[in-house]
Amino acid sequence: MSQRYTITAISLHWLMALAFFAMLGLGFYMTSLSLSPTKLQLYSWHKWVGVSVFLLAVLRLVWRASHRPPALPQSMSPAAKALAHLGHWALYFFMFAIPLSGWLMSSAMGFQTVWFGVLPLPDLIDKNKELASFFAAAHLYLNVAFIATIAGHIIAALKHQFINKDNLLARMK
Repeated sequence: MSQRYTITAISLHWLMALAFFAMLGLGFYMTSLSLSPTKLQLYSWHKWVGVSVFLLAVLRLVWRASHRPPALPQSMSPAAKALAHLGHWALYFFMFAIPLSGWLMSSAMGFQTVWFGVLPLPDLIDKNKELASFFAAAHLYLNVAFIATIAGHIIAALKHQFINKDNLLARMK
């Protein structure tokens, strides 16, 4: 088995990492703005990229299911390996849960998602003020938990590179 991820897996990893950091920054910035045409445009862009990230997550999961990742280092304890797998599956959970919660929130608020301003996507639920509030809170809390999970992922990668010196990062470059 190869000790590196495939070029497709590596490309999807870094493309999605950049997209997530951009989306998180845009999301927190746009929600801080007062109502204006700029804010509405930023929300549209956020939704366009969110749908695109969701589709990339689907592609990434299909790729992952059909291409086995490299094995974790033998030096890792069974508990550390289990924690690494849990962390990766948590990242996948957020890759799907966050865009879906945003789409559900948008639907419940009565704002249809139109991908790139061209392709109207169906509302997932009817307009409902209570559900809109629930999904707005869920979207926020999922993002906060995602940030914490990403931070843990980065810290673990750096620990492996600089403390364990097991060259784990080389698998993803």
